[in-house]
Amino acid sequence: MRWSLGITWAAAALGIGLKMYPSHRTSLTQPPASRAQAADSKVYRDAETGFTFTEYAAEYDIGSSIMFRIALPEPVNVTNYDVVLQVVAPKDVGWAGLAWGGSMLDCPLTVSWANGQTLIISSRYAPQHAMPPTYSGASYTILKTGTHVNSTHWQFTAKCTGCAYFSTGGSTKTQLSPTGVNRLAWAAATGGVKPSNPSSNTSTLNVHDVYNYWSHDFSQAGNSNFGSLVSKDAGK
Repeated sequence: MRWSLGITWAAAALGIGLKMYPSHRTSLTQPPASRAQAADSKVYRDAETGFTFTEYAAEYDIGSSIMFRIALPEPVNVTNYDVVLQVVAPKDVGWAGLAWGGSMLDCPLTVSWANGQTLIISSRYAPQHAMPPTYSGASYTILKTGTHVNSTHWQFTAKCTGCAYFSTGGSTKTQLSPTGVNRLAWAAATGGVKPSNPSSNTSTLNVHDVYNYWSHDFSQAGNSNFGSLVSKDAGK
């Protein structure tokens, strides 16, 4: 997953130096859990927000990781459902990105960073190997509880509508399996290098220097009180 410009995009298009894996997506014509795949995630119960997540530790340096946590409603509408995403990153992470389709192209991209004490979430979508433009197909509600910055880390918790069900180009729709394992991808810019205009969620993104892929188990991330937790944590 290359989120950069110029020569890097050309290399990505040709597959030069790019470690790409097929995304694990569930077609709308297939049973949601029709593919067996080992998960890299584990269950995490967050005392602060009350959500049960499944989490993945994305190691970007020896001993340093970005935590990606996902929570779902239970029962879940298998054709279109909201998710709660929590990202926890050390402060030397300039920005962190999650690709919901398992690769950069044709899926929602959640890009986030800290601007002082404020957390910025930028919704992006890349139809080609170029700077991902902003994307209106996914919307985010930041939950006040579970969103903060301290001396070592920044963290946000947000509900996403449109992250688990999306267009992959034209009229083709893809949904992530709420009862199985989905292939996701991440990227990050480290060394504290932030986007060029960190106060704006439409800012140009500098080139990431680390990225990888993982298999995330959605089946263990259900929350029967999903709606009430969202309302409580949003301060409503």
